[in-house]
Amino acid sequence: MLKLFEYNWQVREDWFNWCETVNEEELLKQRTGGVGSILYTLYHIINVELGWISGMQGSQGQFRHFEDCNSVAKLREYSAQSHAQIAPFLYAWDGSLQDRILKDQNHEGEWEQFRYGEVLQHVLVHEIHHIGQLSIWSRELGKQPVTANLIRRGLFDPIVHPSV
Repeated sequence: MLKLFEYNWQVREDWFNWCETVNEEELLKQRTGGVGSILYTLYHIINVELGWISGMQGSQGQFRHFEDCNSVAKLREYSAQSHAQIAPFLYAWDGSLQDRILKDQNHEGEWEQFRYGEVLQHVLVHEIHHIGQLSIWSRELGKQPVTANLIRRGLFDPIVHPSV
């Protein structure tokens, strides 16, 4: 799962770079089919990742309001700050945490329980889902979206062929 988090972090950084090529008005424009604007979607991705993983760490996380990070530079900084908070937990992950239980209060105020492994998979899929939305919006702007390819990102060790 760690490789998929690294993939998401790389793709997120690619989207920040992409955002630097788009005017701020387009980045903040409310869009159909998602949680809001392009920048708000990136903010939402960071918040969800930080929220769930901070919960598993037993901490509150250092959240920011969107108004405090509603530019590409500020969002990139928020993402880096969030990454610094959660990466040590993810890099220390071992199989013994898979079935550990996280208690979470839903929007109706009811308490629910989730396995840590399920939560991590949710966080991964959540970001990938929203990256798909960004890709659609990118095409609506007449721009090439960030590649979603997992391969050719340098995440895996190269295959070494033994000499015959």
